[in-house]
Amino acid sequence: MRPLWLSCGLFLLAHCAGARGAEPQTNVAMPQSAPYSLSVSVDEVSLNFHAADAHGLPVNDLKLDELNLLDNGTPPRRIVAFGSLREFPIRAGFLMDTSESMEGYLARNRAISLEYAQRLLRQRTDQAFVMDFDSQSRVTETWTSSTVLLTEGLHSFVANGKGHSGGTAIFDAVYRACLNQFGRLDRTDSANFILLFSDGEDNASQASLKDAIGICQRTNTAIYIFRAQSQDSFSEGPKTLAELAAKSGGHVFYDDGSDAEVYTDLRTIEADLRNQYRLIYNPAELKHDGSFHRIALQGPARVESIAIRSGYYAPLH
Repeated sequence: MRPLWLSCGLFLLAHCAGARGAEPQTNVAMPQSAPYSLSVSVDEVSLNFHAADAHGLPVNDLKLDELNLLDNGTPPRRIVAFGSLREFPIRAGFLMDTSESMEGYLARNRAISLEYAQRLLRQRTDQAFVMDFDSQSRVTETWTSSTVLLTEGLHSFVANGKGHSGGTAIFDAVYRACLNQFGRLDRTDSANFILLFSDGEDNASQASLKDAIGICQRTNTAIYIFRAQSQDSFSEGPKTLAELAAKSGGHVFYDDGSDAEVYTDLRTIEADLRNQYRLIYNPAELKHDGSFHRIALQGPARVESIAIRSGYYAPLH
């Protein structure tokens, strides 16, 4: 089999200041008025990825000399560390778009979230929170491992947003979830992801798509998305969702109403997060210009696929 070149990406090795603990409200200032409250190592990049064989099974015995990495077409200046991350505790955020355009999908999206919470979330090690959003966002259940509390949180958003002005602020919701929730975690000892339910139509955010992606990378949070509409939609929503997923290291799933297929998709997320590698390196050249760095990773022939971010944004300072 020919060598496999895969587009991938990174999160910047970040350390977040501040105490742990979730906030019931997530209305924080957007990037225009307040920069990220994260301290970033400007010359180290940490890359997490999942490798699978032709049968979709995890490949957990890769060696560093089997991999070739390019950052904007150039090999890294130095490999700092490489190792396997197995059975990490998972930290999940369920983000529900409750705007008018998504009203008909709320019950289905709630059922998918409950499927993950009840069948895959490990109460001894894992935790999750619930957030809903339209033009504003609200945490309906803070970090917990209780399926009872998560179920309550997933049912409490039915009447939310009725008093809000019209619109959908996806980027604001993602930004706030990463900053206020995942930004308070020690990202070296957990696998983080957002399960986002939305059609991708944003018309009310203060934060930009780049802002949302950037904070996901800084907090090592992948975005996995369930979308009911087909890929043939003429809207910009699918493109927006695809970029959120690719640049954060997640995936977009199109829900066709099959419960069996949904569970398979959720198990895919589980496999990605429970079986990872971490590769930390110094780029050969990293200008502080905010530009997007595209990453390519070459794996051995026995690796059929790699789940990875498509790139990362260079720091501005």
